[in-house]
Amino acid sequence: MLAPIGLEHFLVLSGALFSIGLYGALAKKNAVVVLMSIELMFNAVNVAVVAFSRYIAPATTAQLPDTARFLLTGQVFAVFVITVAAAEVALGLALVLAIYRLRATVHVTEMNLMKQ
Repeated sequence: MLAPIGLEHFLVLSGALFSIGLYGALAKKNAVVVLMSIELMFNAVNVAVVAFSRYIAPATTAQLPDTARFLLTGQVFAVFVITVAAAEVALGLALVLAIYRLRATVHVTEMNLMKQ
């Protein structure tokens, strides 16, 4: 029989996602791939925050009136991280498009705009 899914499983998943995102952000040359890797790292943090929120303060009907303000802390924090990630993607893609129009490349190693 399978063991129940616990906090450790979510943290391993979060760590694996964060590691994949970190590898993509450091090793890839395409700016769009780097932005997607940063988004993957944000989502890994969201998984960890929501998992901690769920397993530290589990929601039961008996606890709901007393601890209602503590139950959704992780979820509210995750919504703020998603909002910041959406703003980061919009700004990042705007910068990538502007640099592509100027330099005709999206490779991070060739984006030395400070040099003339």
